[in-house]
Amino acid sequence: MREPALAALLVFFAACDIPSDAPTEPKTDNASPPVQKPRDETRRFPSQDRIRVEVIDDQILGKEFLPGGNLAFYERNGKKWRQFLVEADSATTAALLLNDYRAAMTEPKYLAHMGGYFGKDGNDDVLVLQKGRWVMGVVGLAEKDADIVARGSAAWLD
Repeated sequence: MREPALAALLVFFAACDIPSDAPTEPKTDNASPPVQKPRDETRRFPSQDRIRVEVIDDQILGKEFLPGGNLAFYERNGKKWRQFLVEADSATTAALLLNDYRAAMTEPKYLAHMGGYFGKDGNDDVLVLQKGRWVMGVVGLAEKDADIVARGSAAWLD
């Protein structure tokens, strides 16, 4: 009696089998979803003294904790500096990125008037701040000059 019942179950399950040409569900693994490439945000950088803007796909400035973004190069009166801009998913995410950058700086100084930090990143002076979902920074200028540049650039952020 068991053999016919077992055979019937086997036929039943075989009939329920998915054909090989039918679409199957995608395999799920622990890989993170694909990262969206950053948009060209050249319009958000002041054009005066700007040499070029590059779109960096991932790890802007080589920082593992930063996603991709835009990196602008400037030069005036023999001074060279860079400005970067990263768009996060939310203001909360941007605040976390700012905190990560602060932790990577040497002797970060809090700038209460703009809610950012000024300090050293390797041999470079860096001013980094957050505005909404944006994280921006000025690399290569002394604090006073970086402050002026950052204020002008922050005005372009919504």
